Amino acid sequence: MIPKIELRYSRIHDDRYRNSPLIQKKLKKKKKTYPSMKKIESYTRVVKKVWKKEGKSILKEISKITGLKWKEKKIICYVVGIGRSYSDPLTVKLCKNKSDFIDILTHELIHQIQMQNSSKTKNWFKYINKKYKTETGLTRGHILLHAVHWKILEKMFGERRIKKNIKSPKKLKDYKRAWKIVEKEGADEIIKKFKKVIQ
Repeated sequence: MIPKIELRYSRIHDDRYRNSPLIQKKLKKKKKTYPSMKKIESYTRVVKKVWKKEGKSILKEISKITGLKWKEKKIICYVVGIGRSYSDPLTVKLCKNKSDFIDILTHELIHQIQMQNSSKTKNWFKYINKKYKTETGLTRGHILLHAVHWKILEKMFGERRIKKNIKSPKKLKDYKRAWKIVEKEGADEIIKKFKKVIQ
């Protein structure tokens, strides 16, 4: 089963970000304003079209690469103006370009499939926590994710897109460290080990 991803603007959900004192402070410092509802709704319509072309293939690849099955028929993805993107409830912020939005959404969906299969993936996290005990929890949590994402980017978008994700200046140092581990050990080897551990 391949789930339907519904990209949705929710004023109530977005207001958590729009009215956040921390976000407002950052925007004031940069002399910027939070995007209007109209702008976010318009952006949501644009990325819906892109997702319609690429989404089904991405969802299939996530399942195929991990060997995990999707458990939910429908996943709502809330689009917000500014803030942190995360996997539950699935929330993605506006990006400068559509490819960045798709890459962030893919990232969060890889988290989603792991959560939906937590009875299997718990053994992987036990293994990863032991093997990489000197790494931060955030780094450990993204080693498999980046390996899977690497394979999707490689197949669907090419080497340039992989490099763009690795070098993104906005990435946290823990994310960058996870990418380095994937570069060193190889995405295929990490995924192979994952499948063996969760059997």
